[in-house]
Amino acid sequence: MRIVFIGTPHFSVPSLQKFQESSHELVGVITAPDRKAGRGMKIQYSPVKDFAIQNDIPLLQPTNLKDPGFQEELRAWNADIQVVIAFRMLPESVWDMPPRGTINLHASLLPDYRGAAPINWAIINGETETGLTTFQLVHEIDKGEILLQHKMMIGSDENAGSLHDRMMIEGADLVLKTLDGLESGELTAHPQDDSSARHAAPKIFKEDCIIDWKKGAKEIHDLVRGLSPYPVARTFINDPDTEKDLVLKIFRSSVEAASHDVSPGVFDSDGKSYVRIACSDGWLHVHELQLEGRRRMETEEFLRGYTFNKS
Repeated sequence: MRIVFIGTPHFSVPSLQKFQESSHELVGVITAPDRKAGRGMKIQYSPVKDFAIQNDIPLLQPTNLKDPGFQEELRAWNADIQVVIAFRMLPESVWDMPPRGTINLHASLLPDYRGAAPINWAIINGETETGLTTFQLVHEIDKGEILLQHKMMIGSDENAGSLHDRMMIEGADLVLKTLDGLESGELTAHPQDDSSARHAAPKIFKEDCIIDWKKGAKEIHDLVRGLSPYPVARTFINDPDTEKDLVLKIFRSSVEAASHDVSPGVFDSDGKSYVRIACSDGWLHVHELQLEGRRRMETEEFLRGYTFNKS
């Protein structure tokens, strides 16, 4: 089949590479416009654009997906099907253009965890299993008919970053398997069962990252895992030098199940090897952190330059 690929971040690239190496014909790529980033505000290409340039794949970067000129260029590629992975919402005039429509890869077992952040929310909610879904794109977000699904286990200490990287690779295999099944006619789509949609996966905002120490240690640990390495769970700590509260980001943690009579949110440390914070039913040990204005580091290194106020 003649394929147009639509995507932007690193998550999209393994699938793009699979298509290029397959028997299908990759006729073009659509990705986001270039952006300025970094301290020097230099123009940076998306990972998908980098791949397209390096492999001489025709490329479009529309600022307006409804622009008639862009849609005319897209139509000229004469694609049989489009594949979209990690891109903004498409207008119907784009996703319904090819004869076989457009398929999408979603990082959950739909209909569960529909939304922008399925990887994060699955871990935040303490799930032990998740998966990937390919489905046909329709107007309603993440509600098209399902093509294939692939289950994946979530490790007890796995974070969103490592799960993302595993899904990125296994998702590429699933999308190629989906395309092969559609081409052969052996794959049939089926409607989603809305009754099994137990959780949503909305976009995560800064307020979602603030730790509530009145919650249990396991629940807080899952929040840390689900937000690491981005956008990162955070709390506040009093800086002994300025006597101001500073943001403390927590990247890695573990749970100590131990009863205590310490108020939730109180820090405890030996000043050398550990930092732990009181929760409602135990302690959260902090193993990797970043204090506002400083770089990310292991706890032992952090303690060599920081002294806690004893309270």
